[in-house]
Amino acid sequence: MNPSLFDLSGKRALITGSSQGIGYALARGLAQAGAEIVLNGRNPEKLAAAGSQLRSEGFTVHELVFDVTDHEGVRSAVDDFEAATGPIDILVNNAGMQHRTPLEDFPADAFERLLQTNIASVFHVGQAVARHMIKRGEGKIVNICSVQTALARPGIAPYTATKGAVANLTKGMATDWAKYGLQCNGLAPGYFDTPLNAALVNDPEFSAWLAKRTPAGRWGKVEELVGACVFLSSMASSFVNGTTIFVDGGISASL
Repeated sequence: MNPSLFDLSGKRALITGSSQGIGYALARGLAQAGAEIVLNGRNPEKLAAAGSQLRSEGFTVHELVFDVTDHEGVRSAVDDFEAATGPIDILVNNAGMQHRTPLEDFPADAFERLLQTNIASVFHVGQAVARHMIKRGEGKIVNICSVQTALARPGIAPYTATKGAVANLTKGMATDWAKYGLQCNGLAPGYFDTPLNAALVNDPEFSAWLAKRTPAGRWGKVEELVGACVFLSSMASSFVNGTTIFVDGGISASL
């Protein structure tokens, strides 16, 4: 095997929602593989803190503040960055949110926020970045899906709908953009110990259920997502397109 297949040196990666959690872990992992990193979030202070930490580890980091749900704002930020700094070679669409309420009581405004944050953002940022990638004839897009792309649990039906949509939008991206040299794929985490899952992590009953339900018998560690993300961001996946890789300890494979 040629290790250079996974080398991201000379590449620049934008990771949305990367001031904490999975996005931050993926940003660090791509940096460790050699990529220059563009962090994104809406909170300048949190973003600056994340950038400072990664720079202290010796990585080249940019911070790009924009709201992933704002179509014109996204396009302007991406276009300005490309003009001033250079190409975005890799996009990781990670920004997302969760809201837990039984479906019969689910607030309409929360449903709309989930649609905008979890699925519309993938369209907004994906299109803005892909327009530049298409001109160059190459690019990598990794859309963060979920184990809920394939499975449902009580209280999160709208979230499940958005993550199913992300996987299908990923297929659509590949179908439209593969001919231009882009590879567009999904990465679906199972249950990971992140700020988004803090309430579940701190619930002994749920953690016990998860350990029994997951063949690996535990919560995932965010660092365990890095290998799959590097693969999908590198030359190693040059003929992988429109697929979703589940990194979930086997939960989606087991009844």
